[in-house]
Amino acid sequence: MIAQLASNQSFRLGEDSLWRLFYWALIALVFAGAIWQRFRLPLDPIADPDTWGYLSPALRKLTGAEFGHTNGRNFAYPGFLFLLLRLFADFRAITITQHFLGLLAGAVFLLTWKRARIFVSNPRIGRVAHDLLGLVGAAIFLLQWQTIVFEKDIRPEGICAFVVSITFYLLIQFLACFFLKHRRTATVAYAIALAFTAIFLASIKPSFGLASLLVLSPIIALFGRSGWSWQKVWFSLGFVFSAAVLLLPEHFLSRNDEMSRTFLPTTLFVFHAELIRDQLANDLAKNVSLPYPRDRLERLYLALRTEIEKSRTARQYAYRSLGFDADFLMYDPNSIAVQARREFRGDVAALCAFYRFYYGRIWEKRPLQVLAKVARQMQIFYLPYCRAYDPRISRKLGGEYQYSVVSLSDPICRKVWMGYPPAVDFMNRTEELARRELRFRQPLLLPLIPIAVLLMSISYSTSLAVALVLAVIVALTSGRWRRLHWIAALVVFWFSFNAACCLEVATITSLEIHRYMTVQMYSTLLAQLLGLWFILEFVVQMWECRRQGAVQPTGAGDKP
Repeated sequence: MIAQLASNQSFRLGEDSLWRLFYWALIALVFAGAIWQRFRLPLDPIADPDTWGYLSPALRKLTGAEFGHTNGRNFAYPGFLFLLLRLFADFRAITITQHFLGLLAGAVFLLTWKRARIFVSNPRIGRVAHDLLGLVGAAIFLLQWQTIVFEKDIRPEGICAFVVSITFYLLIQFLACFFLKHRRTATVAYAIALAFTAIFLASIKPSFGLASLLVLSPIIALFGRSGWSWQKVWFSLGFVFSAAVLLLPEHFLSRNDEMSRTFLPTTLFVFHAELIRDQLANDLAKNVSLPYPRDRLERLYLALRTEIEKSRTARQYAYRSLGFDADFLMYDPNSIAVQARREFRGDVAALCAFYRFYYGRIWEKRPLQVLAKVARQMQIFYLPYCRAYDPRISRKLGGEYQYSVVSLSDPICRKVWMGYPPAVDFMNRTEELARRELRFRQPLLLPLIPIAVLLMSISYSTSLAVALVLAVIVALTSGRWRRLHWIAALVVFWFSFNAACCLEVATITSLEIHRYMTVQMYSTLLAQLLGLWFILEFVVQMWECRRQGAVQPTGAGDKP
């Protein structure tokens, strides 16, 4: 008997060792493929019209001027570019570093996935199946083209996946240490690190602002835990330090950048232009007493009405969900943003106050219409398929490099980068690449990746709906589903992260700006796989319960 037990244990150990060897071999193949796909492409990064706001502070500092704000962009990503160019004096270092961070994000994905298993007691899904599911997610993230091309852009999206991955890993470690393990020192360390990365994420990509607040919300429970006084003090000090390091430099640097003050109010105004136009017309018709002269409001109403119609003619297919082109209203040299500025005689504070006033007024007087606009924008992300994923199998890079040349050929830009030899070399190489017919193609040996991405995109909303229904069932029933309480909460939290990102963008601007959706690919993928795991755990346990229920009556009827 003892010999048989020893033999069984030895067999299981052998199986475990064989599986671990196979698992690590698969990981090696995935990362080898990811490295090959990244470094077979040209290493020169890709620019667009927004790039100058990130690149200009770094180039100015490198050519002897002051590091400062440009076009309202936060200092963090420009600082990252400055450090790379100062260390390596080669623009290809940007792409190489962002590729490396992308690979690290894939590794952290696997770590986060394995750590999440602690939140399910007595899991019905075996470790092999669980590991394979996580590996599939990491493979999709690392081998799909949109991740690779994002890492080539001189934009904060190039490092967002890495920052999100670290944020999620720290979050899941904090939850495990605080709620399950009750480890005081580890809890505080992870909480402080989480606070820093969440603030950093919102700094480099403000569309993650609301989601970053959501990430920090579990830390509130720390202050409700009795007997943890010193832990509360240390976290508070760490939080204040993190906020000071990231927010104070931004505060001082942005003081000399006018667009830092005007960008958000102008965006709110132009993306809600139709609702504001209708509210202006209603206020004028009813002769409502407002803090602005009637003649000024009449001029602004007429100008806004005219410019909205012009925008529809200029670009008929832009922002279909809005019905007009908000970019035309904001950036056309003769459109409403310029006319409104002229109306307020260049008084930026008064102009921004007007924009904010009428944005707040439509929420006060037309809340249902504003909510309908927000709902239409949210729908873009979720239906008919999730647009965080892009299932295309190829992308033209030659056109991207042509766009890079055009984006950085403005005389103001040229005057700055001409004084920095590595930038001149970068532009010469970019011009050469623009003349070539470059295209990123998903390798024929990896046809499953675009198929998997397509399946994930069309099944996201269904996965979300099923997971939420099951989470409600788990929350409302005690005992039977107790072991799934934590994973159910985790799934709801992760899906809420995406919802918070979309809600912020939908409230301020439009999700028709595609990068606001595709930058969520990492968080979307992790949330969907966690949801799938939760659903499988629920279904297997329900099947077990039904099986036991079918067996028990038979056994009860068998009497001696």
